[in-house]
Amino acid sequence: MDFTRTIQKNTKNKLSRQKLFQTLLLIFIFCSLTTKGQSGPDFNVLADKAFLKLYQNPDECISYTQGILVSDQNAEHKIVLQNIISQAFAMKGEYVQSVNIFAQKEEPDQKNDLSYFMQVFSDYNLADQYQNLGLYNQSKRIISHLLSDQKLLKSNSPALRITTAKLYQLQALNSGINRNYPEALKNLDQSNQYLGDYNEENRILKIENRIFRSSYLLKTYQQSEYKILIDSIIANLEHQKNQPFLLGLAYENISQYYFLKQDYAMAIKKLEAGLQLIENLPFNNLKIKIYESLSRTYYAVHNDAKYHQYNKLYNDLKTKTDSGSKEGIRYLVKLVETNQNKNIEFQKHMLLRSSWSLILILSLIILGLFIYFLLMRSKNKDLKKQFDFFEKQIRQKPQPIILHKTTPATKDSGTTKISREKEDEILQKLEEFEKSDRFLNKNMSLSLLSSQMEINTKYLSEIINNKEKNFNGYINKLRINHIVQLLRTDAAFLNYKVSYLAEYSGFSSHSAFTTVFKSVTGMSPNAYIQEISKTKAL
Repeated sequence: MDFTRTIQKNTKNKLSRQKLFQTLLLIFIFCSLTTKGQSGPDFNVLADKAFLKLYQNPDECISYTQGILVSDQNAEHKIVLQNIISQAFAMKGEYVQSVNIFAQKEEPDQKNDLSYFMQVFSDYNLADQYQNLGLYNQSKRIISHLLSDQKLLKSNSPALRITTAKLYQLQALNSGINRNYPEALKNLDQSNQYLGDYNEENRILKIENRIFRSSYLLKTYQQSEYKILIDSIIANLEHQKNQPFLLGLAYENISQYYFLKQDYAMAIKKLEAGLQLIENLPFNNLKIKIYESLSRTYYAVHNDAKYHQYNKLYNDLKTKTDSGSKEGIRYLVKLVETNQNKNIEFQKHMLLRSSWSLILILSLIILGLFIYFLLMRSKNKDLKKQFDFFEKQIRQKPQPIILHKTTPATKDSGTTKISREKEDEILQKLEEFEKSDRFLNKNMSLSLLSSQMEINTKYLSEIINNKEKNFNGYINKLRINHIVQLLRTDAAFLNYKVSYLAEYSGFSSHSAFTTVFKSVTGMSPNAYIQEISKTKAL
């Protein structure tokens, strides 16, 4: 009897243990299934879809990405999503909102908690903001430091590799702005080395790089290679049928080729096709480029109605975005000042430089930007003074179109003393400026130029005064020499009205352009055009 009871007891205990084990197993399976069901799509898939929408419709991209952002608490995910939203606002030309999204980034309190990816991506974000707002030197400096980090360049992390590709692409754009096209092409090659066919983001960046490459090939007169490349890009994008921004950008690109060939009908056809793709989408920056190209091309074929139509669209949209850009710069300056210590920490981690050196660099940037805003308000010189000055100084015959650097004159006791090293640095930067076409910007001023070059305004003013006596005279002579060169080398410009030449070269009025033109060349624009036309006819 006791033996039987013992067997029953052992059997009961064994069954209880088995039941407990089965229960625990069921609970584990249930929890696993529940967790898997609640995990949702992979973040990389969601982020890739958001990036694709960025090039299809910025408004939809913002709405979609904000939905992901609300439910994702991962700090690294947040900074990636915020960058996509920021880029969408920049594509719309809404720079204040773009900077505002950038300002919402979450940064850890302790530097040890800051991942290497977030260090790199945060600085990439800042360089991207500077580039969007036209502060190319600041963007270029940040990117140069980032790309000097061998840890970044040798990383196998997909997130770091695509960020590196974006950095090289941004640097290519900065080089292109400064008309250093060989360097721009080299940076695009470097960018492509970090890209593959892993996802939509990689593929879109590769297409962008090809479009930018074609643009630089055209600017360096490699037209045969250019045409093969741009035709291949357009054929590929037309086949995809879901890339309005990229295809519109490619159409605007090839229109420049046809314009140079004086095939204005084909140029207009491509531009209007590009405009049709994005007309109902908020790609305002691309619309500005297309409006400007359409107005110029219709002007070339003497279609005044179409010229005025697109010129008005261009001016209205450009004025709106320029206003947003100025507000964005003010906001960014305030943001950088407020978060100065955190930005210094980012720089110290990325560049392995001393904190004092970074503080100095950042302070100079902030100081330069504030000087720009303060001086822009008070800068309103009388143009008549510079015209009178040129009429007294320039002989009544055409002058060379290239401004040569001159050794600064001996300084009086009342002038600022500039070291020889600083003087050479300023002259070198002025030479680079003269080789660009940034002097055609209607808003160009001494304070803006000093901000872009990161040079003390007084130093820059003194050097320019030694070259041309005053800043307005210096800028206007560059503009006239530039338009004279175009009249000599590009027959298309001989057919333009003087009012268009004045607007193209950055003058505020027809009369101002005519006055300065005559003071530099010794004859009126119409007389000069007639002389050039006679010479070409012979």
